[in-house]
Amino acid sequence: MTNSPTVQPLRPEPAIGPGPDGIRRVFVRDLVAACFLGIHGHEKGSRQRVRVNLDLGVRDDGPPRDDSIHNVVCYEDIAEGVRKLLAGPHVNLVETLAENIARFCFEDSRVLSVRVRVEKLDVFADAAGAGIEIERVRRS
Repeated sequence: MTNSPTVQPLRPEPAIGPGPDGIRRVFVRDLVAACFLGIHGHEKGSRQRVRVNLDLGVRDDGPPRDDSIHNVVCYEDIAEGVRKLLAGPHVNLVETLAENIARFCFEDSRVLSVRVRVEKLDVFADAAGAGIEIERVRRS
């Protein structure tokens, strides 16, 4: 008689996928650019540096099909769109700029929520930045 170990039957790998409300986070951190922004006379007609941070909640349909960029919300496209907004015409309020950025992000129907932080970097000599942060959620 031989003593052989008991062989356990192989169990199938667990299926890994998004839950019923799967969310993928897409983000852009510390994008710095100069834009026309502000209400004060010295801010009109000259660019000032801002830092933008984005955090998007994106519908997660599981791993990207075919490993293709066309099946995901592309952070490069998001960053390029924000750069275009920052290069645009004068905006008075950081709040308005943040809303414009959020609206742009929602152009992709897979974006479910967006958090936008806009900071003016050269407002105060004794502070790294001053600004606002908004969070918006797509309404069904």
